[in-house]
Amino acid sequence: MQRPPFVAVVAFSVSFLLGGCATIINQGEVGVRDTLGSLSDSPSPAGLKIFFWPIFDITRLPTRTVNLQVNADLPSREGLTIASEISILYRMLPDAAPRVLGDIGPDFETALILPVFRSAIADVSSRFDAKDMHTSRRAEIEEAVREQMRGVLAPRGFEVEAVLLKSVRLPPGLASSIEERLRAEQDAERLRFVLAQEQREAERKLIEAKGVRDAQLTLAEGLTPEILKYRAIEALQKLYESSNAKVIITDGRGNLIVDTK
Repeated sequence: MQRPPFVAVVAFSVSFLLGGCATIINQGEVGVRDTLGSLSDSPSPAGLKIFFWPIFDITRLPTRTVNLQVNADLPSREGLTIASEISILYRMLPDAAPRVLGDIGPDFETALILPVFRSAIADVSSRFDAKDMHTSRRAEIEEAVREQMRGVLAPRGFEVEAVLLKSVRLPPGLASSIEERLRAEQDAERLRFVLAQEQREAERKLIEAKGVRDAQLTLAEGLTPEILKYRAIEALQKLYESSNAKVIITDGRGNLIVDTK
């Protein structure tokens, strides 16, 4: 048999060694080096990493934001069970990666994130009525769950960015009842708005009428006989100065009848 060329043997050996002893840490990840079971204190940044296996090994852990979607049954204050779909946005702090891998392991979502979430969501949702999960109080529930999770997970090396109630499926009868109540509240709010608007319009008209009345009273108080006679003389003078043909009849007391041709 013919021996394989030396170059081919070298190329095969190099590719074999690199295939088993090299890894690429992507952006949004860190690597934790394992030396005979001892983990490094600081994580390895992104890039190509070459190591000698089995003495050394590298475990990659994500540090980017992770969207963990969970289906959960939420207990309400009335004792009802509400089906929901929830998103948990969290990320691992890079410097905490060696500690997370050593204390929890690579399956930290199942071992830590989910149990903490289920405990927090059950505790928070039991303080609210079922209708609150279907109204504007949903944001209050989300923030309360996030803060409770943060209190447990922050010391373990995780940042909880948000907890989002994506969908809430109420029992059919309860959903109809809540919708009817919301419609009634909206109708009542609309009626209050209309009444307030009408009241403002009535107040405006009252103020306007009062202004007209005051103006008329002021004018009436100022119309003395002397002023009326003076106004009549002024009107007579303007008619006299006009170039139009006219017939002016007066009773001598200031009352004028004018026929202009």
